[in-house]
Amino acid sequence: MGGTSRNNKVNVNAVFYAEKYHPIQAGSIDGTDTHSHDNGVYRAFLCSNAGLYDPFGDPKVIGDPYCTLFVGHLNHLTTEDTLRQAMNKYGRVVNLRLVRHIVTGASRGYAFVEFETDKEMRRAYKDAHHTMIDDSEIIVDYNRQQLMPGWIPRRLGGGLGGKKESGQLRFGGRERPFRAPLRPIPLDELKRLGIQPPPEGNYMSRFEVPSPPRRKKIHDKEHYYEKYEKRGTHSRRHKRSASQCRYSSDEDVKSTDREKRPHKREKHERHSKRHKTSSSSRDPSYGD
Repeated sequence: MGGTSRNNKVNVNAVFYAEKYHPIQAGSIDGTDTHSHDNGVYRAFLCSNAGLYDPFGDPKVIGDPYCTLFVGHLNHLTTEDTLRQAMNKYGRVVNLRLVRHIVTGASRGYAFVEFETDKEMRRAYKDAHHTMIDDSEIIVDYNRQQLMPGWIPRRLGGGLGGKKESGQLRFGGRERPFRAPLRPIPLDELKRLGIQPPPEGNYMSRFEVPSPPRRKKIHDKEHYYEKYEKRGTHSRRHKRSASQCRYSSDEDVKSTDREKRPHKREKHERHSKRHKTSSSSRDPSYGD
């Protein structure tokens, strides 16, 4: 098993966050575990390997994920109107879904709020975290269900956060980031399992706010420029071919005119001779 030695003097506030979800890593306080430590992690690991969870398969999930905010730790008495009024401080809310129990209809304590723009969502992501709604301190996060690769929800043993009483804490998220490891990092085992290793030397402070994923515009720009260049190339080719056609047609006309010129000259000479002959026959001065 490969590994790297580390200095034991690590800042207690040095943390890092998961960019991709892996159930075994999520169950580790420092992101270096290579075995599941509870049945929930093992169940999530099996679901992940078998591809049993489709993050886009829920018909209730609508809207732009880059504009959608997850709101948790809600008071179970909080209504849609109260939550909308609280979120409208950060931007225009275009869609709100308070998750309720399928049988009783009671609130499950979390919701998804879609804003008009991703800029408004990022504002709420930064400012609404740990604010109070109906005497309850809420947490907010981006829409990990659709934007975090490999995501497995809590009901399948995954998710993030959790309570200490349950003994099934999940790390790597905004509330419970991974701590900088104090032990050697098993790089070979992590690579074998497809787990992203800790970013040695690039840890964040616990007091820094991790940025939510941004909409990828690079590919769109590349596609636009590629399409534009193709269109420009086609236009240049079209102009070039058109000018060549005009040039060739002009040459054809000129050559045709040159070919017709001798015939015109001969016709003109015959016409002149005929005119002289007829004139001499009518003019008396041409007589004896």
